[in-house]
Amino acid sequence: MAAVYVVSDNIFSPLGKTTVENFNQLKAGISSVKEQIDPQIATGSFYASLFPKTSFSDNAIHTKFEQLLIASIEDALKNSGVDPRDKKTILVLSSTKGNIGLLETNNYSADLKKRIALNTSARLIAEYFGFANLPVIISNACISGIMGITTGMRLIEAGKYENAVVAGADVITKFILSGFQSFQAISSTLCKPFDINRDGINLGEGAATMILSTKLNNSVNIQVKGGAVSNDANHISAPSRTGAELAQAIELTLRQAKLSVTDIDFVSAHGTATIYNDEMEAKAINLSGLQNVPVNSLKGYYGHTLGAAGLIESIISIQSLKENTIIPTLGFNEIGVSAPINIATELLSSKKLKNCLKTASGFGGCNASVVFSKD
Repeated sequence: MAAVYVVSDNIFSPLGKTTVENFNQLKAGISSVKEQIDPQIATGSFYASLFPKTSFSDNAIHTKFEQLLIASIEDALKNSGVDPRDKKTILVLSSTKGNIGLLETNNYSADLKKRIALNTSARLIAEYFGFANLPVIISNACISGIMGITTGMRLIEAGKYENAVVAGADVITKFILSGFQSFQAISSTLCKPFDINRDGINLGEGAATMILSTKLNNSVNIQVKGGAVSNDANHISAPSRTGAELAQAIELTLRQAKLSVTDIDFVSAHGTATIYNDEMEAKAINLSGLQNVPVNSLKGYYGHTLGAAGLIESIISIQSLKENTIIPTLGFNEIGVSAPINIATELLSSKKLKNCLKTASGFGGCNASVVFSKD
């Protein structure tokens, strides 16, 4: 099978419009999560990472969701050497909610139903860039971003394509916030991943793009070495009580990557700061033998960006490999999970970071992991 490399990437978030801008903000300890007051989203205040309302055009052909994706893909394509019009290039789009917010501002109709559909957004974005192939859509709760990366990797390894443009995004609306509030999953303050006082998530907006290819064009080569997906088959919203199923995905990923747990330099966890997900993830990390490896969660900087989370956090992990720097877990003070793990609490510099494991879990019991390695 052909080796799959990350040849370009972009993060478009309230923290910055490029990967470098975002990483510099994280190194400085800056978060985009803050108290928000927006009557269109909630009657009271809430903590989230949102773009200023002036950032996007309401009268454009493309919705805010699509404008986010276009901006991210456009930046990632620059100097990537990848041509979207090439038949050997595929677009993979990940999102959990897409344009669902249009239901809040428009009367329901057959036309609105079609406009909300993710395949409509994917077609419009593909047409904007002139992609020669029909796009692939991944919408599997909060593992969508990582699943998009794994899907792109597998399509290339199978010889179907030479390049994959993997992009993901979500925007926060009243529908989305109220849904998480109905589960009592929203924190009343800044989130605290893996902390004893954690009480829920902060939501966030953002987009990210990762371009995968068989062809190298970087001085620092990052390879997608393996990826796997599993399911708890436990509950529609509550995660596994043991973490065994996420541990299974981790084991399969490491086996595919031909790596052992001793090869992993750090883990970029999902770390939502909810009571049960953090507990399950900590158990999975222990079951995998990774309890002594530095672990971080980026939710304190971005909030939970849903379909973009796996991509944003993977790209930050790749930048960490390039700069040999591990970002600390913002909001963490005291371990609050029954299977203790090695939470990164300060900016960590290393002589050489080589392998990173990224994990994620989501509603429906889905789990995913992927490994990135630096040559």
